[in-house]
Amino acid sequence: MTNLNYEQTRIPENQAATTTRPDQRRSLIATGVGNLLEWFDWAVYAVFATYISGALFDKADPVSALLGTLAVFAVGFVMRPLGGWFFGRLADKKGRKWVLMVTMLTMAGGSLMIALIPSYETIGGFASVLLVLARLIQGFAHGGESTASNVYLPEIAPKNKRAIFGSTIGVAMSGGTLLATLFGRLLAQQLEPVDMATWGWRIPFFFGALLALAVLWLRRNMMESEVHTEHVEATGTTLQEKTVALPNWSRGKIFSRSVQIFFYMAGTTLPYYIWSSYAAVFAISQHGMDPAAAFGATLGAMLINIALTPIMGWVSDKIGRRPPVIFYNLATAALTFPMFAMINDSAWTLFVAQSVMMGISACIAGTQPAMMAEQVPTAYRTLIMGTAMPLAVALFGGTAPYLNTYFNSVDLGWAFNVYMIAVCLGSAFVVWRWKETKGIDLRDVR
Repeated sequence: MTNLNYEQTRIPENQAATTTRPDQRRSLIATGVGNLLEWFDWAVYAVFATYISGALFDKADPVSALLGTLAVFAVGFVMRPLGGWFFGRLADKKGRKWVLMVTMLTMAGGSLMIALIPSYETIGGFASVLLVLARLIQGFAHGGESTASNVYLPEIAPKNKRAIFGSTIGVAMSGGTLLATLFGRLLAQQLEPVDMATWGWRIPFFFGALLALAVLWLRRNMMESEVHTEHVEATGTTLQEKTVALPNWSRGKIFSRSVQIFFYMAGTTLPYYIWSSYAAVFAISQHGMDPAAAFGATLGAMLINIALTPIMGWVSDKIGRRPPVIFYNLATAALTFPMFAMINDSAWTLFVAQSVMMGISACIAGTQPAMMAEQVPTAYRTLIMGTAMPLAVALFGGTAPYLNTYFNSVDLGWAFNVYMIAVCLGSAFVVWRWKETKGIDLRDVR
């Protein structure tokens, strides 16, 4: 009888609508702009890695300094699973909106800290220590932001527009990376190398910290997720009602789905970090490409990715989640060796390689939030996505630039390529086994 009452009295899910309400659009914009700033703060570190290594590490061994800088990049990812779990739990208690405001301010604080760190010549190794601390703070915030955003947007979206709503995150990821790359290109063109090395690289970190105030103003009027609110109301009364609202998942099934999400994310995040944030650094450090030209090539490729991402979200809402994702994994595996082999010291080679790979990546950016939300019930959505997703990003995305640099430094670049291909094929296998979930009611996920 309780089940009947619950089903009859629950508010119709906003996803069932075929139109987008003003508060949904407002929340979509606020989330997207905040995501763009978060990804700018995150990506700008990779874009300016060569300059950071010279300013905050011992310059006696340039290769060692660059590896140290990239190791710190990876260290920042270590905190992402913890941030995803911590803020994911808070998102269940205080709501998605509250978490999205707190994580944005925390990320901006980490950027301001990096901008103010004295140079290695001034305070010695303590500069590197402060850099590690700042990246840990950013990683903690980024894990929470990514988790909350990937849960929030699919939950507030109409169910027939869930992928295109979620594609906002993909646009923000590439947009933030593009903005960071644009800073790199403009500063490399306008500043003398000595100025760029001493203080110019700090400018984008100041910029990111200051923009946080504008984002906070935008996010103050976001709506709360109705799916989350209904779930809290349904589970906050009696145990009998709670058993109705919660799917009957054993610990084994929770673990199994977490592992699946982990390997799915591994195949999406590893190539993305290589081709979006690190490809220009690879071309500069391994092939001697002019920095301004390399950043310009990356800008063009990122624009292609941004343009294609919402299109792929629209396509996914029409044909389903699985076809675009499986195509992405197989195409990435097939093209990894040819695209790396194409890059030399000419900027056009980097542009072509990045454009192809980032164009393919739009298949993921346009589908990922919707696909993951539809694979996990509301009761476990932040738990699973807040742990499996950032853990995969940390282990595969965070280590990607370091491993690529290391293997190429010992003439084993092919080994990294094989590694990336294997990860993509594993991700494709996971998605191939999943059922198609396009348009499913998120409260009915079992």
